Amino acid sequence: MKKITIIAALLGLVFSASAQEGKKWTLRECVEYALENNISVKQSELDLENAKLNKMDAIGNLLPTLNGNASYTTNTGASINPTTNQFENETFSSFTTGASSSLTLFDGLRNIRQLQRAKLSRLASQYQLEKMESDIALAVANSYLQVLLNKANLEAIKSQNEVSQEQLERTQNLVDAGTLPQGDLLEIKATIANEIQQIVVAENNIQISLISLAQLLLIEDYETFQIVDEGYEVISTEIADLAPQEIIRNAQSSRPEVKIAEKNVELAEKDVEIARGSYYPTLSAFFNYNTRYSDNDFLNRNFTDQLWQNDGLGYGVRLNVPIFNGLSVRTNVKRNKINLQRTEYQLEQAKLDLESNVYQAYVDAKGAAKSYEAALSALESQELAFEYATDRYEVGLTNAFDFSQSKQRFDNAKINVNQAKYDYIFKLKVLELYFGVAPEDIKL
Repeated sequence: MKKITIIAALLGLVFSASAQEGKKWTLRECVEYALENNISVKQSELDLENAKLNKMDAIGNLLPTLNGNASYTTNTGASINPTTNQFENETFSSFTTGASSSLTLFDGLRNIRQLQRAKLSRLASQYQLEKMESDIALAVANSYLQVLLNKANLEAIKSQNEVSQEQLERTQNLVDAGTLPQGDLLEIKATIANEIQQIVVAENNIQISLISLAQLLLIEDYETFQIVDEGYEVISTEIADLAPQEIIRNAQSSRPEVKIAEKNVELAEKDVEIARGSYYPTLSAFFNYNTRYSDNDFLNRNFTDQLWQNDGLGYGVRLNVPIFNGLSVRTNVKRNKINLQRTEYQLEQAKLDLESNVYQAYVDAKGAAKSYEAALSALESQELAFEYATDRYEVGLTNAFDFSQSKQRFDNAKINVNQAKYDYIFKLKVLELYFGVAPEDIKL
């Protein structure tokens, strides 16, 4: 039974490893994995956790403090005997203990402002995390699409190489029949050799782009890393068909860049209020309790009696009024006011930058759409031209050089279509993020 269990476990590991090796990642899976494992995202998450701790510290400043103390001391030397009133050498021990508590009643509302500031800082950290996630998602999408582009280019080159191989056979037959010169055959062979070289380069580009994507995802086993490379022919244009003003409005309400700038302004306002709080006096309440024990007690009281009878209480309020502090408070207030003005300018600039970036992304998407349409039109024309050149070449009405030039233009047109298509897709992904699509929800 034990052997069967071990064998089953080993088979499970084998099948699991095989399934992992055969896995192809979708864009959504890549984005989700990156958001979970990317170092920059993890650092932003730690910043958020730190902001939460700062909030707890601010809450703690509003609560009373309570401290306990205790000490044990042994003394050796001359002391006065209370009975004989004479000096005597003796060794005795003493024990003291107590507790103290204090509570700030008023400090110019600085503690309350600190709590408010901590809450704002936590929100700012949350928005910073969202921005980091958005940036990472866009980087993953760009890297993912680069792999798709390289794969599409490889398929285009392979397809044309198959055509060239077929044309080589026809050319060989025509040369053998004396219809075409030997130079045409050499021209076709040179074209095939060049295409084989292009295939090698394209295959290397795929591997490099896959490794780049795997490294972005922090996947160590990049040798078996593969992505889904099917089903990306249909391009959604729903967001691109919207008016740019609508996209800008959505971006202003959803994008973290403006939210971060807004929270920075609020943080600067709180800093001014906190600095002004130093003008006001502080009022605090305190309470102290102490007791003691000594083994040379002249009344010969036991430990419990001494603790009860030697105890003492102290309580009251303490007022601290600032009179002169070398103008440090005034200077600090002015410094924070200057910082407030700076953050207000930064907020204004963030809104302008966001509007500009959204409009630029909109124009880029529209331009990419037109480029894609133009590339498709050019491909259609080049395909017809290549078919015409092929027909003329096969009947000997054109030479191999002109035929190769026509084929090269056709090949380049296919690659241009691939480039235009994936560039268009990426530009749409940028618009989606500006429109408010969550990073983990972007898809192809």
